[in-house]
Amino acid sequence: MGARPVTVRLARWSAEHPWRAVAMWVVFVAVCFVGGSAAGLNEATSADQAIGESGRAGVIVEAGNFDDPATENILITPRGGTLDQTAAKAAADDAAARLRSVTGVASVGEPVPARDGSAVLLPITMSGDPETAADRVQPLRDATAQVQDGHPQLRIEQVGGPSINKALDDTLGKDFKRAELLSLPVTLAILIIAFGALIAAGVPVLLALSSVAAAMGLSTLASHLVPATDTTASVILLIGMAVGVDYSLFYVRREREERAKGRSGLDAVEIAAETSGHAVVVSGFAVIISMAGLLLAGDVVFSSLAVGSILVVAVAVTGSLTVLPALLAKLGRWVDRPRVPLLWRLTAPRTGRHGEPAKPRFWPAVLKPALRAPVATLVISVGLLLALAVPALGMKLKFPGMEDVPRSTAAMQAYDRLTAAFPSNGTSHTVAVRAPAAEADRVSAALTGLAARASADPLFAPTEADGPKIRVSDDGRVSVLTVATPYTSRDAEAGQSLDRLRDDLVPAALGGVPGVQYAVGGDIAASEDYAQHVRDKLPIVVGFVLVLTFLVMVLTFRSVVIALSSILLNLLSAGAAYGLLVLVFQGDWAEGLLGFTSMGAIVAWLPLFLFVVLFGLSMDYHVFVVSRIREGIRAGMPNREAVAYGITSSAGVVTSAAIVMVGVFSIFATLSMIDFKQLGIGLAAAILLDATIIRAVVLPALMTMLGDANWWAPRFLRPRAAAAPTEPPAPAPELVGVR
Repeated sequence: MGARPVTVRLARWSAEHPWRAVAMWVVFVAVCFVGGSAAGLNEATSADQAIGESGRAGVIVEAGNFDDPATENILITPRGGTLDQTAAKAAADDAAARLRSVTGVASVGEPVPARDGSAVLLPITMSGDPETAADRVQPLRDATAQVQDGHPQLRIEQVGGPSINKALDDTLGKDFKRAELLSLPVTLAILIIAFGALIAAGVPVLLALSSVAAAMGLSTLASHLVPATDTTASVILLIGMAVGVDYSLFYVRREREERAKGRSGLDAVEIAAETSGHAVVVSGFAVIISMAGLLLAGDVVFSSLAVGSILVVAVAVTGSLTVLPALLAKLGRWVDRPRVPLLWRLTAPRTGRHGEPAKPRFWPAVLKPALRAPVATLVISVGLLLALAVPALGMKLKFPGMEDVPRSTAAMQAYDRLTAAFPSNGTSHTVAVRAPAAEADRVSAALTGLAARASADPLFAPTEADGPKIRVSDDGRVSVLTVATPYTSRDAEAGQSLDRLRDDLVPAALGGVPGVQYAVGGDIAASEDYAQHVRDKLPIVVGFVLVLTFLVMVLTFRSVVIALSSILLNLLSAGAAYGLLVLVFQGDWAEGLLGFTSMGAIVAWLPLFLFVVLFGLSMDYHVFVVSRIREGIRAGMPNREAVAYGITSSAGVVTSAAIVMVGVFSIFATLSMIDFKQLGIGLAAAILLDATIIRAVVLPALMTMLGDANWWAPRFLRPRAAAAPTEPPAPAPELVGVR
């Protein structure tokens, strides 16, 4: 007998020394978490995140070392009809007097009337660090409310970056608090339904949470090599809970199944380690490979997400191979306690009259079309998925703009009134110039002329009465011009105005200045540049993931056909998810249903991130299902029976894992921001499609149609000696209460 697989040896040692294994795991998690906290987080700078020409513009602006204090505005508008200028001036004077005495206010400017007389704007400059202005803006808002009370005939509002950021922070804070409060109970509830026992449901959650805690600490340490971003921790939690629960489900379900067949606790753990444990390792490698593809994007945001995801998956795999067998061995049959009476009767592994596992009824019925008419089933199901994927060909990418922020807050409603009365305070472009100090006057003249030409173009907003907004650094080397456009970022004219600046106005104005460097940035430019960045990098990332995943699958299953079909099915799943995302979010038919306003595009970073996450998580299911099919083949089953055995014996756990992820991801669709809605819907829909149509219809139809060709491989890849056929495994017990 050859050496036992490492997964079995690890599980055996952990099961024989459960307290040592648990203690080592607790110490490992604690050391990782405490060590990370002690090391501190190294966050990415704006220079780290620079992408395209807009990124170069940001670097130039940062080199100017400008004093950029936080600013707010008091907006005075009529409640109806025309604005009473006398009353507006009195309100502005009152606001100025009150705000000058408020802590945190550095200065109050002079009132500025709108060109059409519809509003008056009072600018305010805040003191202190601009990064913390949102935390210190409330006293200003309180003073503005007092001014409003004193002038009820007018609408007096405060609007600016800090006010909007505070409103968004409050909204997002409530959203995330609700999501956090819902996600854990939803996961536990689904697992209780899946297992019918509280301890069995709690074990996967415990492993997932401890894996997340350890990975958080490790990612903090790793941030000193790859700087972290604001989203890293959220993605670690998202991926960690998904794979942690998945891996535990695979393992615990197989251990319970073997115990139901009469195996001893240790034997059941060993068999689970040899089968499900091996599938977990392969799945983990597949997810890690997918996430590693993000490192090729050349983007610090994606790089930080890749590092965090890789760490949490690696930790979750390690936990499933060590502490999980220890817990199962120590708990023994107590893992099925305390039982939930009705759910336990529905979910417990069943046996027939003579002790053999009972035959499931539901999944064989689902599989009948694929097994009896595989070609027709394959053509129809693949055709439907391809039709669903077709809309993805028209996918548009962009960043959400201010117009895509929910209008449920007073700050955003005030922002709309501000940009209507003062267009130059809305969407704008930034022309950043770096040149020798001796050329400062020439640069200033060129930018002034540029502003005049832009002001005469209907694609741009008219220059304010006080002239163009040009800032020059103290050393005279950096100059920055703000050019406003009256269009929102979702309007086609906004993109046209960017092209006009980059292709015509800016080169014509600055091209003749010796030693000049220039770039056009701003929100619109950042959106366009990032979308192009994703389009350029997506083929590279996809190619990397496909090639390495193919190699892993070939080495795992010793079959070129299995590896190739795995790739094709996951691509089909991802394409269908893309198409569904475009159908839902690029149109407006689902706005009322999901509570959003269509931005006519998909968030620029989402397709790349969605691909690697979906490809990795889909491989979890695929490896698990195909491993069960291969068990049947090695036991001497004919191909058709092996396919039926593999699908029916894995359907319950795959369904349970998918329902957990769909439930958690769906919570993201309830959040206010369009980014999270698209992420939640995209992930939930893709996992649902993958676990149902792909695994229960397309996969069995394909493998039934191919027959023995499924396992073809070149001679050098074939095992040296095939295992002798054993007694075919009995049909899997009923899972997750389906009959």
